Amino acid sequence: MKNIIIAGGTGFLGQVLENYFIENKYHVSILTRHPKRKNDIYWNAKDLGEWTKALENADVLINLTGKSVDCRYTEANKKVIYDSRIDATHILGLAINLCEHPPKLWMNASTATIYEHSLCHENDEETGIIGDDFSMNIAKSWEDAFYSITNPKTRKIALRTSIVLGKHGGALLPLKKLISFGIGGTQGSGKQKVSWIHEADFIRTVEFLIDHPQLSGSFNLCVPKPTDNKTLMQTLRKTMGIPIGVSHPEWLLTFGAKLIGTETELILKSRNVIPKRLMENGFNFKYGNIQDALVNLIKY
Repeated sequence: MKNIIIAGGTGFLGQVLENYFIENKYHVSILTRHPKRKNDIYWNAKDLGEWTKALENADVLINLTGKSVDCRYTEANKKVIYDSRIDATHILGLAINLCEHPPKLWMNASTATIYEHSLCHENDEETGIIGDDFSMNIAKSWEDAFYSITNPKTRKIALRTSIVLGKHGGALLPLKKLISFGIGGTQGSGKQKVSWIHEADFIRTVEFLIDHPQLSGSFNLCVPKPTDNKTLMQTLRKTMGIPIGVSHPEWLLTFGAKLIGTETELILKSRNVIPKRLMENGFNFKYGNIQDALVNLIKY
């Protein structure tokens, strides 16, 4: 029985992983600021404490800690977004090195947003163009913090995760609401690439990386062929049986983002990302086609 620790595991991705691992007879503990269940362990994501004992003899530590970027990029929010990621990563690295028997593998969340906006260039782990703005610099700082810590007994992997489509969380829920209200048309030009991954394949990639001890470093978690915004919205409308959706020009998206407290980057940035390292190492996606993925998530 593998012993898995998930830091910041109360969100969508943490719960997806926890449910899967428990169903498959793993022992799972969750590091959280608000413990409510018997497998929850308190930590504040910045200081050492009793929680460090859970890392002893762990097979896998998965760190998903960090404030959501679905907010306005005010100076206050920028600071919390940065600090929540960097503080948690630093304290986990220190705790690992204080263990007599540290975790065999440390997987740290990162993001496919680390690559610059691109309509044409396919960003893989080797030739991807890493950009220079707030969100990309957050991703770079996050990975720099992760890799700057020397953990000699622990294998390390950064998960550059794309948009995860799930039944009960992630990006699909707000998109479905737009469709149901008749306003789920093309957003902006509709040409922006959307790199995505089905929640089942997200789980499978994490387990694949756990089960291949020769693998380390950064991995893009996304399907081999990104879709684009226009195709995504068309396919989602078709799957939901709603033929018409009002489109949104960029100026309207900018206005709407201010009203609901978010940033247009989340919709308008072209994330053209390719999982080269996963494919080179023999990983096969169950859901590589957007229509198949949406039918599975909505119809079943």
